[in-house]
Amino acid sequence: MSRVIISRTLGAIVAVLGASIISFLFLRVAPGDPARLVAGPLASPDQLAAIRKQMGLDQSLVVQYWDYITSFVRGDWGFSFGTGEAVTTLMRQRAMASVELGVFAFVGAFVSAVALALVATYRRRPVVDGTVRSISFLGLGTPPFWLGILLLLVFFVWLGWLPGPEGRLGPTTTAPPSVTGFYTIDALLAGQWATFWDAFRHLLLPAFALGFASFAYLVRLLRANLLEVGREPFLVVTRSKGLSRWSSYSRHALPNAFLPTLTAAGLVFAQLITSAVLIEKVFNWPGVGQLVVDSILRKDFAVVEAFILLSAILYVIVNSLVDVFYGVVDPRVRNPTSV
Repeated sequence: MSRVIISRTLGAIVAVLGASIISFLFLRVAPGDPARLVAGPLASPDQLAAIRKQMGLDQSLVVQYWDYITSFVRGDWGFSFGTGEAVTTLMRQRAMASVELGVFAFVGAFVSAVALALVATYRRRPVVDGTVRSISFLGLGTPPFWLGILLLLVFFVWLGWLPGPEGRLGPTTTAPPSVTGFYTIDALLAGQWATFWDAFRHLLLPAFALGFASFAYLVRLLRANLLEVGREPFLVVTRSKGLSRWSSYSRHALPNAFLPTLTAAGLVFAQLITSAVLIEKVFNWPGVGQLVVDSILRKDFAVVEAFILLSAILYVIVNSLVDVFYGVVDPRVRNPTSV
């Protein structure tokens, strides 16, 4: 087991370094001069040169990358010339909004996927199974940002059932005292039921739009695994020992089919937290994603680089934890020679 952990750790370090190099080079070769955007179109050449020196753009790419990665490790993620604040401050202010949205989207997608995969494969009724497959195809083929706009048109503009692109709360609702950074949980802890309900209603549409594609992927994966495991002979043995059909299915088929889905779920969770850029823009959600969109338009290197590297670190950490947990629950992974 220790060998698995060491190999995963080394692979994680290589992946993070690779992501940092790619993001650094990609932003440096992108069109546009960030110094010109900071200085303005009327800046003199001397002023432009001074700003380039202040931003470190007069150094070679090797020196720029070394300064960037060493500063990042020390906790100095740079300065945003577009907002006039440190990147660490900006990320800290907006991170929990993105995490709350990602967690709600993941929980909804995961629970729905497990439930519908069980319903579709338990007795294989053609109508139910066909409906679940159709929904999954629809989810895989629908762009999240387009779905978000459609949901706003239906439930906000036409029906008026849910709030529009107002952010995390309505304009007349005060944010609860910050404990966890999740408005829904903080409102419950403070006993502010009206605030909780308002925060929950504001989460529904963006979480659904963000998690629908992930739900479709997970339900198709788990359904296929359940169908494959359902044909295994050991299920016949469990039924012959007196277990009911449901007990045999839920206690033996589902755990075996769930293992491959575990890895996918970990990656989906990391993706939902880090890739809600367009969804946050559509719903005016005050998270990291909206900050990154604005920073890309301003060519604000420091914010975009920090976001890409943090996303890569989150992906690697989640994937490594899933791999280690996979080895804990499945002896074949930690002892491949015993199979």
